Formats: sequence, structure tokens, C-alpha cells
Amino acid sequence: MRFADIGQQLRAYRLESGMRAEEIAARLGVSRAALYRYEKGEVIKLDTIRRLAELLKISPLSLLGIGVEYFSRPLAFQERLRQVEEQADQVLQVGGAICYQTTTEAYDGALAEAWAEAADQAQERVAARAAADQAMGLLVARKKLHQSRRANIIAMLSETAIRRMLMDGVAAGMAVSERTRTRCRLAARAEAESIANLMESVPIGLQLGLLASEPAGNFIVLRGRERAHVCVSPFAAEMTASAGIGVGSITAADEAIAAHQRVAEAAWRDAPKGAAAANRIRDLIRETAAR
Repeated sequence: MRFADIGQQLRAYRLESGMRAEEIAARLGVSRAALYRYEKGEVIKLDTIRRLAELLKISPLSLLGIGVEYFSRPLAFQERLRQVEEQADQVLQVGGAICYQTTTEAYDGALAEAWAEAADQAQERVAARAAADQAMGLLVARKKLHQSRRANIIAMLSETAIRRMLMDGVAAGMAVSERTRTRCRLAARAEAESIANLMESVPIGLQLGLLASEPAGNFIVLRGRERAHVCVSPFAAEMTASAGIGVGSITAADEAIAAHQRVAEAAWRDAPKGAAAANRIRDLIRETAAR
């Protein structure tokens, strides 16, 4: 058994359960420190895995990394995605308005401000603010990881999703003040311009294309030296701190990876790239700015 992998999956499923570490440890009959050691990859008995699976309401096979992993909480999905990205050398993304690893500081700043303001208006303000801080920490960790690993990225962004981002701004749908919403729209325009610049310059290890039609579902294929995973998610990056409705899945099944790879390769062949894609992005910026 790969105990480090089991530990990572345990942490993600703990977040998915909504239970605190202290609660799980108490019901398991171990200390919180012991639970954290399991999450860090300490040897864990099969009986303990079985009992943990019962507590977390999942199959023991899920903790062993066999089959499909399902996540209904955006925060748990993002944590598991971060874990898989730690081992990835290649990233193939289909759908979405952004490739998060390449986003600007303006995007992160507007997102953090919107999350914090929305959390302050929540009934359980302290818990909501803690969730927002944790979500932002996960995104920052993903970006730092990419900066250190420099995995090769091919991302096909959705023209429809980019238009929506330009119209509503970063963190669309969140109840924030008009001042913050204005900042979010300005950040969205800056982000779209950055995407256009990246399309034109084609930096080493990064290729961006533009999908004329929005895919039925966004997904990412992550390939490492030992394993590949496909991550299918209804959760946009800006939904991480909110109670998004949907179920994300992650699997290392060969047939799933092959099917998603074929779809991605076909989409890449047809997607505008380079100057043509950049010009279309700038057209979208001008069209939405006039409204």
C-alpha cells in the first residue's frame, strides 16, 4: 500500500465529510495527532482504514486510491486536486475561463476581497471566514507548486466562460458591494488581457487555445511519471469557498484517461490559438466593456 497516497486521500475525504479532525479522531479512538500522522503518510492498519471509511461514509477502496473518488464540497475537491498536481508533469485542461496556475495577482486580490466580504455577511461569520481563508490558501499553494515544478500546460479555455467572466467579474454570483463588484470586473478585464498576451507570446511550457463552444463538462488530465488522473469538476476556482452544488470526480482508470485524452486532442486541433485566439479575446473585452 502507498501510505502517503492514503494519507492524502484521507485528508481530502475528511474535508469532504465536514467533520472536524477532533471529531473523527474521537470516534476512531485515537488522538488528533495520530490522525494527522496518518494524513502525513504514517503506516495505517487495514482495520483502521475500514473504520475510517465507515466514518467518512466511503468505500475502503476510495482510501486505497482504487476506483473513482467523488467530492461534493468544492474545498475538498480543490485539496485533492492540489495533491494530484504535486505529482503531475503535464496538465491538459478543457473548459473554464482561466487556467488558475497562470492567473495574475489582480485576479487573486479581487477573489480574496470578494470571498472575505461575502464571508463577513454570512450568518456564521467566523466559520465562513475560516473557509474562505482556507480556500485561498489552497489556491495559493497550487500556484506556488506550479512555479516550483513548472509542469507543461495545455489549456483550452471557453469563449463563453470568458465572456461571462468579463460581464460579471471575478467571483460571479457572490453577494458583494458595488465597489467590490467593480473591482472584480476590472480584475476580469485585466485577466482576459493577460490571457491574450500569453496566447500571443506562447511562453515555454504553456499553450492556450480558445473553444468556440462551451464544453458539456470541464475536465483536467494530469500526467505524472507513475500515474495519470482525470479530474472532472463542476466547480470553478472562484466557487471554492462557497457551497457550490455539484459533484466532482477524480480517477486513475486507464479507460477514463484515454477517453478524455481523445476528446481533448480533438478539441485542441480545432481550437484557435496564437494571434487569432488573442484577437478574439480582445474583441470580447471591447464588446463587454461597451455594455
